[in-house]
Amino acid sequence: MFEVGFTEIVLILGIALLVLGPERLPKLAADLGRWAGRARAMARQLKTQLEQEVNYDPLRDPPKPAQTQSPATPPPASPAQNAVAPDETDASKST
Repeated sequence: MFEVGFTEIVLILGIALLVLGPERLPKLAADLGRWAGRARAMARQLKTQLEQEVNYDPLRDPPKPAQTQSPATPPPASPAQNAVAPDETDASKST
């Protein structure tokens, strides 16, 4: 239906170079490449998610129950953490 060969691509690039100029063409090409990369990443993510949904078997893989989170209690402090290093300013005041 819509086929673009090598000569058509070269022609399009030549026209783009004439219209945009050599200053703006590299930025446009980088932006187009970035957009194409994002589109491919989104398509890949959608495909992966759809495959996971199709292959999901609720009898084989039941949903995991939500774990209730209790208030976090800090771990007990070790003796090394409770030790206070001598302050140099206190030592200089005592002499």
